[in-house]
Amino acid sequence: MATINKLVASITQPVMTGNHYIPTEKIADFVDSILVVENNDVKKTFSLPLFANGKPTLLFQTTKGTIKNNSNYLTLFGQTIFPDQISFTENFILIAFFFKPFALTTLFGFSAKDLTDNPINLNLIQSKNANLLQEQLLNANTVDEMVAILDDFIFSLTTKIQTDNKLIKYATQLIAEHPSKEILKKAQDELYVTERTFQRMFEDKVGISPNQYRRIAQFNSAFQQLNQQQFKLFSDIAFNNDYADQSHFIRAFKEFTNMTPKGYLKLGKNE
Repeated sequence: MATINKLVASITQPVMTGNHYIPTEKIADFVDSILVVENNDVKKTFSLPLFANGKPTLLFQTTKGTIKNNSNYLTLFGQTIFPDQISFTENFILIAFFFKPFALTTLFGFSAKDLTDNPINLNLIQSKNANLLQEQLLNANTVDEMVAILDDFIFSLTTKIQTDNKLIKYATQLIAEHPSKEILKKAQDELYVTERTFQRMFEDKVGISPNQYRRIAQFNSAFQQLNQQQFKLFSDIAFNNDYADQSHFIRAFKEFTNMTPKGYLKLGKNE
C-alpha cells in the first residue's frame, strides 16, 4: 500500500499522532517497517492518502476504514500504483506492517500480481486465521499488545516457508537503493537471468514489472526528500533522484499522488 501503499507510504494530515516500530528479529527478513497512527478527535469523515511506496502492506484499524467502498478491520495490500485513500468516521488506531517487496507471495502463497492496486479483506483469503487474529486485535488493551499480536501472526506464516527468495530479495534491495534506469540491467546481469525471466520473477513475486518497481522506488526516494525539506528547489530533488529535469519529477509525482509537489506541501497548512 501504500507509501501508508501502502499506507501506504506516507501520511500528511494534522490532528493525529504517528509512531514507528522496529520489526522484531524473527520477522525482520519479511517486514521492512511498522507504522502506528492514532486519531482521537475524528468529528467528521477523516481521510488518509495512500501513495505508492513499493511495499505490500498488512493494515489493521480498531474501527472500520473504507477503501474503494469496502469497509473492514484487516486489509492486505499488494503494490499500489494509483493513489487512493482510506476514510474513517470515528476515532481510530491504525497499524501498518510494511513488508519487503517480495514478501507477499512468500507469506500468503499467491501471485503478488493479483493484489496490485487491488487491496483485499484478509478474512476473504485466510478466513479462519484472520477471524481469530481480528478478534485478538480488537480485544487488545494497548498498541504494544496489538503490534505483538500482528508480529506473532506474521511469524506463524514464516514457519511454513519453503521457497528460496534470495534472488528477488537481492534484486529489490539493489533497485530500491539505486533506482536509476541502468540498475535494471545491472541486477539482471548479476543474477545471471534472462530479461524475460527477470520480468516474470518480478511480476510473480512483487506484483509489478522491474521498471515499475524502479519508478516507485525513485518516487519514494524523492518523496522522502520532499517530506524532510532537504532541498532549495524542486530541481534539486529531480537531480538527486535521477529525474531528467524538474518537469519530469513533477509529472512522476502527479502520477503517484494526483497532486503537484507544491500542492502536497500546502496540504496541511490550510487546515
